[in-house]
Amino acid sequence: MKASEIQNNELKTLPLPEVEKKLESSSNGLTQAEAEKRLTQYGPNEIVEKKTNSFLKFLSYFWGPIPWMIEAAVILSGVVGHWPDFFIILVLLVTNGVVAFWEEHEAGNAIAALKAKLASKARVKRDGKWITPAARELVPGDVIRLRLGDIVPADARLLAGDSIEVDQSALTGESLPAERKSGEVVFSGSIIRRGEIDALVYGTGANTYFGKTAQLVQEAHTVSHFQKAVLKIGNYLIILAVALVAVIIIVAIFRGDPILTTLQFALVLTVAAIPVAMPTVLSVTMAVGARLLAKKQAIVSRLVAIEELAGVDILCADKTGTLTQNKLRLGDPFRFGCFGWS
Repeated sequence: MKASEIQNNELKTLPLPEVEKKLESSSNGLTQAEAEKRLTQYGPNEIVEKKTNSFLKFLSYFWGPIPWMIEAAVILSGVVGHWPDFFIILVLLVTNGVVAFWEEHEAGNAIAALKAKLASKARVKRDGKWITPAARELVPGDVIRLRLGDIVPADARLLAGDSIEVDQSALTGESLPAERKSGEVVFSGSIIRRGEIDALVYGTGANTYFGKTAQLVQEAHTVSHFQKAVLKIGNYLIILAVALVAVIIIVAIFRGDPILTTLQFALVLTVAAIPVAMPTVLSVTMAVGARLLAKKQAIVSRLVAIEELAGVDILCADKTGTLTQNKLRLGDPFRFGCFGWS
């Protein structure tokens, strides 16, 4: 566990006077000079998003067992001058990469969706006065004012005042607001549903409960059952094709066949050994599925997730309804005529 995480866990449970002492702050907040110093030390109060190069991301769709074999077939087709085969195989290869890249690009970024739930402004006491800087400028030790409807901009401990009600459904899935009293913790991304109170910030940016959630989303890289199956097929075909091509080359050397004739045989074998159209067919099929799901307001961030969800037999969810948006919506009204209502 990192030192910052250990410190935040302590600040979450220690008595409030000790928290103020550790943060070298009080109910009067920080000076602007001290806040700027701490901003340099702790960094901005925001989720750091790992940017990936779009071009390198696109090239990644041409890396793998089956793409390697298709690329080998393209090269062999060009070497022996089979241009119809060369262009057909090349078009299939590029189509597969373009479709997969575009669909996942359109799905958007999960981190961007999480960042949209964070507060953009905050009421902060600096030099004894209340100001409203950008929430990204908050630092540990700041005193903030939380009011009805506000999004909590950072992890904080409540100072003296009446109890408030906080909607933490975005973090815990609990649909009902939770009551929080003086000295207790409120997390970044929560929404104030009742009351008004001051709070002492102890965690910002990636050190917040919300920031750790976003970090888990960024670091989540798993290989799906679908990907494992495709890799297994690809590896089997590569071994088979390499073995057979090796046999052809050895036989050709002993027989003294021309190199061009040998390459033509190798090309025929390579093209026959690999399902050239399989990646394109799979990508297009899943892209169609992603479009249909999008019409039902379901965003697919990874195309292979469609196959994964299709293979689910039992879906378990807790009692809090974490899989919902925790939003009520009025449906189509209807009348119970049997009670004589009008």
